[in-house]
Amino acid sequence: MRSPPCPCSSALPYARCCAPYHLGAEAPTPVALMRSRYAGFALKKVDYLWRTLHPEHPDRAEPEAVGIASLRATCERLKYPGLRIVDTREAGPRGLPEVLFYARMFERGVDRSFVECSAFARDQLGWRYRDGVLVAPRDVGDPASWSFARIDALG
Repeated sequence: MRSPPCPCSSALPYARCCAPYHLGAEAPTPVALMRSRYAGFALKKVDYLWRTLHPEHPDRAEPEAVGIASLRATCERLKYPGLRIVDTREAGPRGLPEVLFYARMFERGVDRSFVECSAFARDQLGWRYRDGVLVAPRDVGDPASWSFARIDALG
């Protein structure tokens, strides 16, 4: 049986892309973690999404059951048709690796897509999503034209 394409838009089969991370392997890079988290939302892998939040992520201030319920509600509410990694850098202004991405999302036919600059940090086990800064859709234009240099120039 052929594996379906990975929801992270890598063009790889899910079994050879994000599935190993969802099954317990650690993502080797921030980009791999970003892709696997997007696929995790699309496939409703809420335990994985919770596990890959950095201990200092604001959602970790909530009890685990509350955080997982919130993630589940988000997964159920939205459709995830694709992800585009726009740019990466090994160290942003805070010294953390960053991934700039365009996440396509729809809620009952309404476009909820966004561009985010996400920061990642390691804990004792591996890479974790630390936090992110959204770029308002009206400020984005064509996401393919964005880069960290462009964002940094905006100040």
